[in-house]
Formats: sequence, structure tokens, C-alpha cells
Amino acid sequence: MTLSRRNFVTATAGAAIAAYADPMGLPIGTQTWPIRDLLSKDFEGTLKQVSAMGYRTIELCSPHSYGEFKALAAIPPEKTRATIEGAGLRCESCHYGFREMKENPDERIAFAKGLGLKQMVVSTFGLPATATLQDWKTAASTLNGIGERTQKAGIQLGFHNHNGEFAKLDDTLIYDALLQTLDPKLVKLQFQVAVISLGVEAATYLKKYPGRFLSLHLADYSTAEKKGVAVGQGVVDWKGLFAAAKSAGVQNYFVEMNLEFMAASYAYLHKM
Repeated sequence: MTLSRRNFVTATAGAAIAAYADPMGLPIGTQTWPIRDLLSKDFEGTLKQVSAMGYRTIELCSPHSYGEFKALAAIPPEKTRATIEGAGLRCESCHYGFREMKENPDERIAFAKGLGLKQMVVSTFGLPATATLQDWKTAASTLNGIGERTQKAGIQLGFHNHNGEFAKLDDTLIYDALLQTLDPKLVKLQFQVAVISLGVEAATYLKKYPGRFLSLHLADYSTAEKKGVAVGQGVVDWKGLFAAAKSAGVQNYFVEMNLEFMAASYAYLHKM
């Protein structure tokens, strides 16, 4: 995604600044991956623009394994936290690669503590297309062990799904196999609502597995246009979803959409 700073500022124009949370009484957050290029060029300035839209929380990506965020790896996490909070935002969750959490867990946990994180979310196992169901289960078992370490540090570990977890292997849905293998206390789930494009509704899983879900990534989808659209402009039943999320114990949520949809998504959520 290549976007000019002018386009980013234009997208924020007219967005209301909210002092309080909206759905579920929680602050509206955004995942920083879709605006990674802007953040890599002007971290502090871009954060201020996100805050001006009305967002109050962000979810980062690990600077040690996400190239666009690598500049933050050389900065003390306490300083990065001060920059985020100085922009009127809070960061309590961050995405991590599976490999870095296996190879350098203590270093990553220490960095997370300095940043003030409460949640560390593994974004993917990075398994090949040829992976077997046992490969998925083995990865999940390894994640349980990592979860023991983060929990001792006072941080909850999570796992984020993509479309691939909703394929079947050996007549078993991969996602269901992961839920059976992951320890409910050690590893919570972050549900990617964008799988609505596959016909999978987040609320179905939130109701089926209460207490297993930590957070949500928010996105919407138009079945008529077969593409992603701003939150509230697609087929997701948002009121039903948030009702299920509240009952399920979800602690936070992050809009994860391209820049063109961020302001409109915030506006819709703020009015719910």
C-alpha cells in the first residue's frame, strides 16, 4: 500500500474525536499493519493522525520480525510507549511471529513488558500449504509452552486466525482442531472477522466457545461486490457480534482495514 501523507490527512478530515469507548464500553482500536508504510516514514505524526480520527488504542506488529516496524527495534520500548501515549493512544497488544516467539521468548517478553503490553498475539504459524493436521496440532502444542512463559510475566498470549484455518484436513476443520489443542488458559484467540468472506461468522464461534476469545480484528465484506468494505457497510451483523463478544469475554477489538475505510469504520462504531 503506497499512500501519500496528504491522502492520509484527507482521510482523517472531519472525523470526530471520541473521549470514550463505544461498543462494549471499550475504546475503539485499530491494527497498524494496513498503515505500516506511513508509520515507517513518520511514526509519531501518523499516530497523531490516527488519534485525530478518534481511535484510542492501537495494536502494533513486532519490530523484530515485521520489516516495516524494524526502526522501533533499536529504540527502548519505554520510549516507544511514551511516543504512543503522547499521541493520545494506548498500546496493550502486539502481533508477533511464531518463529521469534520460539527462538527468543525471553527477549520478546522483556520488550513487551517495556512497551506496557498485556497481550502478545502470534499472527500465524507460517506453515506450508502441504502441512498436515498433525503439523497444526504440533504448532499449537508448542504455543501452549510459550503461553506458560508469557503468563508468568503477566502477559496473555493469543493466536490470530486467517482464512487458512477454515480449511479441512482429514475431514476436520483446522480451526476446530486448534481449539481442541490450545490450552484455554494459556492461549486465547483473536478472531479475524474478515473470514465472513468465507461465510464464517465470528459470533458463531464466540457463542460456541465462550471464554476462549481475547480480541477481535474488525472488517466487513460486501457479498454483492465480493470485496472488503468499511465496517457497517457490509454483511456483518455488528450488533449481534458485539453482543456475543461481550458474553464471550472479549477484552478489545481493532479495526483492520485499509486507510480508505478507517475513518468511516470508526464513525460507524462510534455511533453504535
